[in-house]
Amino acid sequence: MAENILIVTEDAELLDDLLRLCAAAGTPEPQVAHGGPAGAVGWAAWSGATQWERAPLVLVGDDCAAASGFGEPPGPGPSGGGPAVPRRPGVLLVGRDWDDPGVWERGVRVGAESVVLLPDAEAWLTDRIADAVEGVGQSALTVGVVGGRGGAGASTLACALAVTAARAGERTMLIDADPLGGGVDILLGAERTRGLRWPDLAQARGRVGGSALAESLPHTHDLHVLSWDRGEHAVVPADAMRSVLGAARRRGGVVVVDLPRQVDETVAEVLVQLDLGLAVVPAELRAVAAAHRVADRMRLAVRDLRAVVRSPGGPRTERGYDSGLEDTEVARLLGLPLAGELPWERGLLEGVDKGTPPGFAKDGALARFCGRFWERALSGGGVAV
Repeated sequence: MAENILIVTEDAELLDDLLRLCAAAGTPEPQVAHGGPAGAVGWAAWSGATQWERAPLVLVGDDCAAASGFGEPPGPGPSGGGPAVPRRPGVLLVGRDWDDPGVWERGVRVGAESVVLLPDAEAWLTDRIADAVEGVGQSALTVGVVGGRGGAGASTLACALAVTAARAGERTMLIDADPLGGGVDILLGAERTRGLRWPDLAQARGRVGGSALAESLPHTHDLHVLSWDRGEHAVVPADAMRSVLGAARRRGGVVVVDLPRQVDETVAEVLVQLDLGLAVVPAELRAVAAAHRVADRMRLAVRDLRAVVRSPGGPRTERGYDSGLEDTEVARLLGLPLAGELPWERGLLEGVDKGTPPGFAKDGALARFCGRFWERALSGGGVAV
């Protein structure tokens, strides 16, 4: 359970504002210390002493910033009640008066990392409160997977990447951004698992808590999945996509996004948040021609787009679609770096029909490909496999 933040103020109006912002950030009810360790109280007996050291964030009202104890050197307090308030990270001085130059000096006295002036900085402070309580650290490594043509196997790869990352102990979320793709929850065998789907989140705006998002989604195979329901096509506005994906990224770990081939305003919100894009392209001449158009659109927004070449095999070869293109030649024709060759895996489709998701078989070709991918990507050693 998250620790409460600490508010230090005797200003009733400021306290009401800060409590309102904490509620908007979705945090536990904060602890309030009415005044600093001044006068006969001293640090040792101050009501906020324990939480000062433990709270993920401390909001000090400007009205209390001059209280004795704040900013004093170590040693006996002014009333003999113990040492002065120790310095710590995560302290913000909150005031209202832009015309008071002394507020910056008081911020230094308190040891604040920032001076926050309301109401202008309310949105920033709400995000900072939520980040502190949520324990935001490094953003999730976010990988988007798109098919170079229809049926290329992008959803299969996205699902396998999520399954193998979760099996390796990574905090993992799989997001289906393709409303016409049939639903990645079906690939996971989780279409009946309880939890929110995209239509339930289509009205999301502003900040969404990462932990709250994960807890609301279906959980299967040690990962959380956000997919579509079986109802009518729902439109997810760009604002909702931005809020939900931002929450997933703040949660950390790994986020895998199954992308549609058509780019609209909503999909563009995903592309700009990707760390890496993977375009799955069968080793067929017609597939390369189709993938050119997809890659041209994607690379306008994706900072790092690479080709995953699906080798010939299975029914495609039997129908005579194998052009004999090498993986390096496909990547060269597309003008993309090669992330690797994705081998054909026998029995994959039959396994999905029985509720076994792609990548589940540890000794399968797909799982081995994904394992090598994550080993490189998560270690910072590149993504070529």
